Amino acid sequence: MTAPSLPDPAATRTPDAPGAPGREPGARLRHELRAVHALVYRDLLRLSAQRTHTALMLLQPVLYLFILGSGLADLIPHSSLGTGYQAYLFPGMLMMTVQTPAIMVGIRLITDRQSGYLRELLMAPVHRATVLLGSCAGGTIVSTIQGVVLLGLAGAVGLPYDPLLLALLLGGIALTSFTITALALALAVGLNRPEVFHMLLGVVMTPLLFLSGGFFPIANLPGWAHSLAAANPLAYGVDLLRRCIALRVPGQAATTGIEWSSGQPPILLESALLLAVGVTALLWASHRFSRPE
Repeated sequence: MTAPSLPDPAATRTPDAPGAPGREPGARLRHELRAVHALVYRDLLRLSAQRTHTALMLLQPVLYLFILGSGLADLIPHSSLGTGYQAYLFPGMLMMTVQTPAIMVGIRLITDRQSGYLRELLMAPVHRATVLLGSCAGGTIVSTIQGVVLLGLAGAVGLPYDPLLLALLLGGIALTSFTITALALALAVGLNRPEVFHMLLGVVMTPLLFLSGGFFPIANLPGWAHSLAAANPLAYGVDLLRRCIALRVPGQAATTGIEWSSGQPPILLESALLLAVGVTALLWASHRFSRPE
């Protein structure tokens, strides 16, 4: 089934293009927000239309959580993690769940450019940055939705369905989804071939995932890898989710994540750093995207 597409942008062109004389700032903002809404709606339609593809993307983290987690649970002492291995692995699997759809946003940007759809989309009377913002918003929402699906399995790894805990994890998932989506767009905005993007993902994303602390404690890494982990945005995302669990679940330790020379950074500072990385990546991608095709 082919993914649904937006209406022909040329058919929606109006005399009141951005920057045209007589357009009020409020009306211009509403016009840009409608374009963002249309792009988000397109991504949600694609999500509902490609249910098999979505289920397959969720299958990998579920298999890791219950097969790898169960297999290693008896080999890794509880005392070394402060919790059971499956509960320790759960934030890393949430990260893996949101990572895949977030990265797909970058791939779609490249394929839309190749097919000519992006050029048609840019003919719409909206700013180029709005198109990129709509893509980022759509990818963030889709990634968050898929993360929420895996969040429903929290009870299977021994975590309670505490409303505040679920709300904290939902906020962490949404923030992490935004950051990864923005990074994927920043990586893809200057590329014309999806093969190059896939190659860069293998070189960049795989080491970042293993340096995130999602599979094993960062403290167990070699000393030289600690600095790399401290500069890894995925590590802050995993650490944020794990510390949210520790706030609400007695006996859940959160001492194996990111550590600076002064100790473990505050949870609010980790959240602010994730947000800053995402905003910076999106601004840089918007700057590159503003250049004429």
